Amino acid sequence: MDKAKYVAYVSTYTMNDNHGITIYDVDLKNGRFQEKAQVEITNSSYVSISHNKKYLYSITDFGVEAYAIQKDGSLKVINHGSINGMRGCYLSTDYEDKYLFVSGYHDGKITVLRLNEDGGIGSITDEIFHKGLGSIADRNFRPHVSCVKMTRDNHYLMAADLGMDHVHVYRFDHGTGKLKLVDVLRSEMESAPRHIKMTRDGKFVYIVHEMKNYIDVYSYEEINGNPEFAKIGNFPTVNDYHAGGSATSALNFSEDEKFLVSSTAGDNSVVVYKIDHKTGDLDKLFCLPISGEYPKDAALFPDNKHLVSLNHESNTMTFFSVDTKKGLLVMNGKEMKIDRPNCIIFHRLNAAEE
Repeated sequence: MDKAKYVAYVSTYTMNDNHGITIYDVDLKNGRFQEKAQVEITNSSYVSISHNKKYLYSITDFGVEAYAIQKDGSLKVINHGSINGMRGCYLSTDYEDKYLFVSGYHDGKITVLRLNEDGGIGSITDEIFHKGLGSIADRNFRPHVSCVKMTRDNHYLMAADLGMDHVHVYRFDHGTGKLKLVDVLRSEMESAPRHIKMTRDGKFVYIVHEMKNYIDVYSYEEINGNPEFAKIGNFPTVNDYHAGGSATSALNFSEDEKFLVSSTAGDNSVVVYKIDHKTGDLDKLFCLPISGEYPKDAALFPDNKHLVSLNHESNTMTFFSVDTKKGLLVMNGKEMKIDRPNCIIFHRLNAAEE
């Protein structure tokens, strides 16, 4: 771990600059970043790395863009593809990296695209529009697909709809690239499920809810060719005395999957839980302020000794030292300026480069 080298990819909106992805060298020992390069792309609201770690995919105004990750962590454009609709907000690949799934917040749409052998974006294989009316007229009156994530067995696509307060589960046909609805996980009304994470062993699913500030935990297994989800717990992302009007956004595992991180706007805090991999339960270690406005994303460094918060409204990244045993979070150096940061991914460089 100590010898490993990492870069961090940070996606941003591009009101003032046309560079929507910034690449940083990661100083693991000191818990800081050093800017390495910038990538020209418009309004990169979310980025995702393929499971084989060779490619990075990004949302852009024009659809989606594909990059080959170079040995030093720099990015080389492969191509871009249209999603035939309004701009997306989230994207992920299946576990064979043969398909790319894109969620549409604005039009309530899921787009499936085939991926080429070189990692590039191919043709659209399916498009599904969520339908219906939600419960809050000013915000959730229509579908908003906020996250799309395959189950670890690569059989089903989970699609969180924070407008409709549920997660649709689709069976995925890897030959045709088509989706078929087979289950619905219903959240509380006005809870707004936003992001989904699943443990590597495929046993547990974590769904963070933006408006009610909590994480629901489900067990998962496939029985007789059908998905079976059972809710096993509910864990708040804020303290009892949190700020009003709070909205929870981030949901990230630590690299070793021992911890789960979430952040909440309004309250402007970050919470870190320890994961019980036998039961799926979460043990809260701390929920503390992040010294910025609207922490849209937050993540532990790969060594779990530091944490970074992307503060979308204050245009900063703030850094902290973390003591997971004592439940401490201490500011680590001054903030870094960055316009409208959206999400962060740590990427371990090739062992040959260490």
